[in-house]
Amino acid sequence: MLRSVFLAAADSSRLGRLVSSASVSKKAARRFVAGADVADALRAARELADDGLGITVDRLGAETVTAEQARVVRDEYVALLGRLKTAGLTPAAEVSVKLSALGQRIDDRMAYEYAEAVCATAAEAGTSVTLDAEDHTTTDSTLEILAELRKDYPSTGAVLQAHLRRTEGDCRELATAGSRVRLCKGAYAEPESVAFQDALDIDKSFVRCLNILMSGEGYPMVATHDPRLIAIAEDRARWFDRSADEYEFQMLHGMRPEEQARLAAGGNIVRVYLPYGEQWYAYLMRRLAERPSTISVLGRALVPRREAGK
Repeated sequence: MLRSVFLAAADSSRLGRLVSSASVSKKAARRFVAGADVADALRAARELADDGLGITVDRLGAETVTAEQARVVRDEYVALLGRLKTAGLTPAAEVSVKLSALGQRIDDRMAYEYAEAVCATAAEAGTSVTLDAEDHTTTDSTLEILAELRKDYPSTGAVLQAHLRRTEGDCRELATAGSRVRLCKGAYAEPESVAFQDALDIDKSFVRCLNILMSGEGYPMVATHDPRLIAIAEDRARWFDRSADEYEFQMLHGMRPEEQARLAAGGNIVRVYLPYGEQWYAYLMRRLAERPSTISVLGRALVPRREAGK
């Protein structure tokens, strides 16, 4: 039930404006979002790196609806990568980018060209790019652009969502040598025709996909905060004789920091998804939807009482 509430809230521009402007909401969001600008992201990334954690930085921005907006996003990622390199944060820090922010919904070719510019800059900085997953209507386009980018930038990462019914097949296609694949549950409201709706079915799909990735030749990036799935991932890594540098765990900034530290202390690679920017509302609502039982109290604090029932 809470998952549906938070997913609906993520798509409500009216509620987003109300929540984003509330000082209590901004204060609560600071736990999960590095801050408003690149300087905030660099400070947070340095703290994480000093703790022995990897980082993937994501710029949160308004929806891209024009070619000029897409160009601005490209330029901001290029500048971000330059500053990460100058700060000595690469290769520990990489970046994550949504192709829709680079104009995917306007023109696939433009999105590819802008993503290629980001990947080229990342390569110069000694780090990598991961293409974030979005709703199911973009999946084919994203995987096609990924395939093109990997011809010149083979370390470009993919993200697959276990709640989509197609994902087992996509895992088989991408479980190849050198292929970096982030597996997550999924954070978008999708119709039953393309996505599992029940939490248990999503978990079962996650485990099936995890088995495919762990048994393949690629590099699995296990993105979950669920203790059961973390334990299963550790078990599967042992079962398939993977050394600690042949896979990694990924968690969101501010989520289960003690578990992040425990995994890292045990010799695991742990990468923290670090977003920054003013447009944090939809991001945070989708993260709440992924695991509402963990942070439902924060969710109630973010949604004003007079709007909660609307």
